[in-house]
Amino acid sequence: MAKPVPRPTPTEQPFYDACAAGKLVLQRCQHCGHVVFYPRTHCDACQSDQLAWEDASGAGTIASYTVVRRAVSADFEAPYVIALIDLAEGPRMMSQIIDADPDALAVGLSVKVDFAAWSEDITLPVFRLHPALDGGDAGP
Repeated sequence: MAKPVPRPTPTEQPFYDACAAGKLVLQRCQHCGHVVFYPRTHCDACQSDQLAWEDASGAGTIASYTVVRRAVSADFEAPYVIALIDLAEGPRMMSQIIDADPDALAVGLSVKVDFAAWSEDITLPVFRLHPALDGGDAGP
């Protein structure tokens, strides 16, 4: 069993193109101002189809997480952390937290986006702890 690879639709393609360029983008409704994630054709707040892509800050906080200690297949190296990230812009995104001790994680900690090649064609947003956003030292 290989890792599942997203197959972007035309609506999603700008998101994946931005990830490949090392940028996190979100859609903003031009009618009501709501920030939308996952990419959609219509605003999930007002149903307008007037959505525009904007660069996101990449900052967020951990809303919830789980540590996967037994991988579903040999294609995944356990342990790894899957988290719900509350982005600074408002939406909540599910992603992986990388390069962190799973036992050091806690709800409310600050994270910053990074990007990881998932396959030859797909780059995904992942997150790293960012202590400087919590008032600590972010390190090098």
